[in-house]
Amino acid sequence: MPTVIEAECVGCGACADACPQNAITVGDVAVINANACVDCGACIDECPSSAIQ
Repeated sequence: MPTVIEAECVGCGACADACPQNAITVGDVAVINANACVDCGACIDECPSSAIQ
């Protein structure tokens, strides 16, 4: 499962918009729901701050 580096996340929501499983919620930082994530990597490609690895 992708991991959010909280110090680099700006909470923009680009990852959540890109997620086909709606597995990401965004508050101050993005949070990935491990049970819903299918490891597709769409969030990694969309993150402008490279906060998801």
